[in-house]
Amino acid sequence: MERILGVFAIPTTEFSQEPLVSWAVLLVVIFVVPILFERLRLPGLIGLLASGIILGPNCLNILRSEMPTIRLLSDIGLVYLMFVAGLEVDKSHYRRTRNRSWVFGSLTFIIPLLVGTLVGRVFDFDWNAAILIGSLFASHTLLADPIVRRLGVIHNEAVSVTIGATIFTDIGALLILAMCVAAHFQLSFLPLLGFFGLLITYSIVVLVGFQQAGKKFFQHSGDDERNQFLFVLLSVFLTTLGAQIIGVSNIIGAFLAGLAVNDALDAGPVREKVIFVGSVLFIPIFFVDLGLMLDLHDFLNLRTLGFTSLVIISLITSKLLAAIIAKFFYHYNWSETLTMWSLSIPQVGETLAATLVGYQAGLLNATVLNTVIVLMLVTAVFGPWLTGRLAGNLTVVNHQPESAIVRHDSVTMPFTLVVPVYNPRTEKYLIELAVLIAQHLHGRIVPLAIATAPAHLDTPELEMALHRSQQLLTKAVTLARELGVEAEPLLRIDDALAQGISCASREQKASLIVMGWGKRTGLRARLFGNVIDRVLWSSHCPVAVTRLLDSPRKIQRILVPIENLTAEVLSPVRFAQILAEANQAQVTLLNVCDRHTSPSKIAWMQLQIGLLVAKLSLANPPDIEIMPHESVVQAILMAARLYDLVVLRSLPQRTSAGGLAISDVTTQLIGQLTCSIVMLGEPNSSKQNFFDIDPVVGLATSTLE
Repeated sequence: MERILGVFAIPTTEFSQEPLVSWAVLLVVIFVVPILFERLRLPGLIGLLASGIILGPNCLNILRSEMPTIRLLSDIGLVYLMFVAGLEVDKSHYRRTRNRSWVFGSLTFIIPLLVGTLVGRVFDFDWNAAILIGSLFASHTLLADPIVRRLGVIHNEAVSVTIGATIFTDIGALLILAMCVAAHFQLSFLPLLGFFGLLITYSIVVLVGFQQAGKKFFQHSGDDERNQFLFVLLSVFLTTLGAQIIGVSNIIGAFLAGLAVNDALDAGPVREKVIFVGSVLFIPIFFVDLGLMLDLHDFLNLRTLGFTSLVIISLITSKLLAAIIAKFFYHYNWSETLTMWSLSIPQVGETLAATLVGYQAGLLNATVLNTVIVLMLVTAVFGPWLTGRLAGNLTVVNHQPESAIVRHDSVTMPFTLVVPVYNPRTEKYLIELAVLIAQHLHGRIVPLAIATAPAHLDTPELEMALHRSQQLLTKAVTLARELGVEAEPLLRIDDALAQGISCASREQKASLIVMGWGKRTGLRARLFGNVIDRVLWSSHCPVAVTRLLDSPRKIQRILVPIENLTAEVLSPVRFAQILAEANQAQVTLLNVCDRHTSPSKIAWMQLQIGLLVAKLSLANPPDIEIMPHESVVQAILMAARLYDLVVLRSLPQRTSAGGLAISDVTTQLIGQLTCSIVMLGEPNSSKQNFFDIDPVVGLATSTLE
């Protein structure tokens, strides 16, 4: 190797120290390893830790935690991890169950804190270090949040209480971390008391000041996602700088920044882009760095093994005790109690971050760091697995009032379809789709063409855009007339396609926007969005994104995969049923359950889905199929081979582990389905669903592929 590299005058020992080499190795690891481990049905973060162990001093010695490149990127990843943890705290659950969340938060914080402190004292840690170890037990990471959402039990009170308690446990654990680190360096009472007052003042300034600044900035910046993205990053690093100035860990500032901009970002596209940057780059590097720091020699001695075993058992037991006490306070049943326990078990984001800060400050030794990494691996697998087994037994709470389901029998106005036209090659099938719905609902079609405007309105570019738009409108009107529907064309000049579509749909009182599939899927699209993304996030009404491989008039069999038993699943069902009634087609609802589900549970689920769909009062109810399978994606792909169209429901993707993205079923299906697809997205600004459609409002269809 040295002989080969000698040509470039770089010794082998120095070659691996080069920043570009370590950067390239890290990129390969975070690109390849999580994919391989997810194929083995293991969390990707386990693969990242394993990569750090293999590439670090324990094995190949290619990477070291002390390398400047790794140190910088890992520090950014640590800050980003805590920022995303604050950003993903669901305040709505806390507001809805504030009092009970405080009580359970106190229980699941204080009991593990006391137990963890006792464990630390048993292993001869001083009081300061023992209390910090106890605080590592106190918080929890909501890794199983996607599971309870998929099962439709997210609004069950016990689940909401546990989610709401996260705010209390996370803030409490970070305050103890700050006080323990401060006490480690200054033991006198008065300076410590002054430091605590300064910390509280700093927290209030960040939470109130940045929250208000964020709301005002987002209101005045409109749709400028680039500046909004930069504002969020600036907020993170300003708060971390402020934390360092007052003498506390930067992870506290990052977490508070996440809480502060939480409401301002809402569920918009900038939030998704911010999380995407951390999830795909910086946070994975942080986990690789943890693997580099893991000391296998220290871990394999009997004292460390005993400490690790006691920590894991103590944490799981103390979390169970807290849930049982909450059961007697609020009379939860055992399914709810055990689900609360399982949700509070995982220790990932904040636990790892606090441990690393304590380790770097000299409060905790390598034994604790190694133990917490193992604790993370065990709880990150055990907690979600347990939730998946227990949460299915909870009562499904439906917060959608039955009066909101409006039927189509009392017609007061024609059903309006707004059809933006952009691509002549995809225009025909989407006009056919609009005509099918218009004829079935006795509606009208308004073709819409958007001519994007340059800085000056008298330029030749605008004239060309207007001429092209007029041609598209003429073709759309002709197609609609040939299919038996008169169209009313609309030409609009706007700064951007997405903004024009959203504004025109609102002006036309549209109820649904159906867009052709976009081809822009690169990094730039992920960071700053494409036309579909922007319409999905800005529209006042649901958006159906379509990939039609054949004429909609040939659709005879429609498959609608449904994940849970909440009223929201009725949106794609209603959409599919309208197409089916217009085309004399048949709809099948598919729910994929665990392959170990008992026949009685399958029968119960089939009955519940039937009762839910009965609210639509359909003349030709859909078939209902429950398929036990180990993979939701593979089950849907296998079933879809027999269907002409699959209707999917799209939701903003959530993450776990404070930013490590969970595989999104819809995303995987889009890339592998070989039939036509309609992906139905819900609006962010209203509670309107497609099954709420009243003939007073309309349906918008877009051909933006």
